[in-house]
Amino acid sequence: MKAIKHFRTITKHKYYVMKLCFRFGLYKQGLKHDLSKYSWCEFSTGAKYYLGYKSPNSNERDQIGYSSAWLHHKGRNKHHWEYWIDFTSKGIITIEMPIKYVVEMFCDRVAATMVYQGDNFDFTAPLDYYNKTRFYYIINEKTDYIIKDMLTHLANTNLDETVEYIKRTYLSK
Repeated sequence: MKAIKHFRTITKHKYYVMKLCFRFGLYKQGLKHDLSKYSWCEFSTGAKYYLGYKSPNSNERDQIGYSSAWLHHKGRNKHHWEYWIDFTSKGIITIEMPIKYVVEMFCDRVAATMVYQGDNFDFTAPLDYYNKTRFYYIINEKTDYIIKDMLTHLANTNLDETVEYIKRTYLSK
């Protein structure tokens, strides 16, 4: 039963992200978003640790100290800031994310919050979650600024206005 519930959750999330990506003209990203979640490695772990109100990756991390599904996922999905970290002789470096992936990250965060909060969703929730978890991120400074700007605009207005703002400010260049 948890496998069916997990399937419904990730599919609903994928659908929401796809709809948002399409509003930005990011059709290929919308269609391909999070396909790795359907791989056995990620899906079986997601079903095992499924709770329904938060990511199974968080639950797995709470239970065993890390998330095997997340380690698989982040290396295959460019809309995650973790994908853009590298190691050099000077240590860890962060790479600025191409704007199309920052926009997909915005869509991902909004959709995830919509799915997990359901009827309790409001436009401040994605920014609240970002700010709650931001302190441990190793994210490029410019990427951080841009995603915070997008989420802050959403928190202060609504989705329609924010979509237009992002198109005008970040995608028309």
